[in-house]
Amino acid sequence: MGPNDDEKRNTLERTGPWRPAWAVTGGGREAGHRPSVVLGMSGSIAAFKAVEVVRLLVKAGVRVVPVMTESAKEFIGPSTLAGLCSEPVVTEMFDPTCPGERHVSLTAGAEVLALVPSTAELIAALAQGRANDLLRATALCARCPVVMAPAMHPRMWEHPATQRNVATVLSDNRIEMIGPVRGEVATGEVGVGRMAEPEEIAAKLLSYCVPQDLVGLRIVVTAGPTAEDLDPARYLSNRSSGKMGFAVAERAAARGATVILIAGPVSLPTPQRVKRVDVRSATNMQKALWEVMGADLGHADALVMTAAVADYRPEERFEYKMKRAKVGKTTTLGLVANPDLLAEVGAVRTGVRPVLVGFALETLVDDELVAAARDKLRAKGVDLVVANHAADAFDRDDNRATLVTLSGADPLPRMPKTELADHVLDAIVASCAG
Repeated sequence: MGPNDDEKRNTLERTGPWRPAWAVTGGGREAGHRPSVVLGMSGSIAAFKAVEVVRLLVKAGVRVVPVMTESAKEFIGPSTLAGLCSEPVVTEMFDPTCPGERHVSLTAGAEVLALVPSTAELIAALAQGRANDLLRATALCARCPVVMAPAMHPRMWEHPATQRNVATVLSDNRIEMIGPVRGEVATGEVGVGRMAEPEEIAAKLLSYCVPQDLVGLRIVVTAGPTAEDLDPARYLSNRSSGKMGFAVAERAAARGATVILIAGPVSLPTPQRVKRVDVRSATNMQKALWEVMGADLGHADALVMTAAVADYRPEERFEYKMKRAKVGKTTTLGLVANPDLLAEVGAVRTGVRPVLVGFALETLVDDELVAAARDKLRAKGVDLVVANHAADAFDRDDNRATLVTLSGADPLPRMPKTELADHVLDAIVASCAG
């Protein structure tokens, strides 16, 4: 968030009783609250990129209420937007079937109003206080934060009238602007005016939809398998996809943490606002961990060790590909133990920081699973172990796990890995607060 965000938020709160829904309820997961974004689309060729913003928000579990101007319909069909949002597109100021004042009620309870894309005309209307259609009237009535993503030809953006209107809108401290950026526009010309990328816009909007309870914390996450090379063609590894660790990194960043993700060999995109360090072997990951956390662990407030680090590596790495034996049907492969990375960190820690979270993937169930997780917790000196059965975790976007501490075990139902990640992060918040 920018340096003026506190001032903007204070101005908004002085003008009305708005509070983000997660602040009112004390947390979306406990209260069953689904955060909402009212997304207003105006007429610009960049509207096709707004569709991707909607997709990312919906994927993150946000309710998106779509509002379109008449000109926006020239670029994106309302049925497309309604299908993505699973919500009817709102376009008309007056509807006899909808009692009350739509421009007032639309943003009631919403976390943020997003104007994506925002044309030069929309910016001018808001600078001048014009409310000649539903979207403009809604923006003028909104007491929730308003985020604007301008999109226009560079010549329009550079025009003195546009720059005056932008300055007026920003000086009111009621609207936050993201972009525009420099790039190629529809005509092929290059300049400032291109709408910011959907991922960046969605990340900004999501920051209003989740509690920023990890701001100021530095969280290190490990993810994926390690690969232990035998020769140039073969290696030892496991079935870890890395999805759980990437989900933890994604959610931690969304909740305001500074996140460093140490990833084994996986083909997953780096989450927004996450610094990624790619490694291959267990010893590579060991080196990266200590470089990131520091010898005294002082550079991290929490470590979430989801990586499935190989227990063993080949005793010898061959320079050339090993040939199949011509005599006999068996061969012997010498293995040596890899370092236990989490146990190393646990042994060095002298206080309550960093909070240490381990994962225990077992083929045990019920009480035996919890017992194995608690043994791991004691042996490695960590605060929390997330225990699950192998069949519940591999190659899936969801997971079923039990959060195990020295004093208790909290079994969770099957849920998306992003949701499980939030439960793990909740435990970190509780530990840091204590």
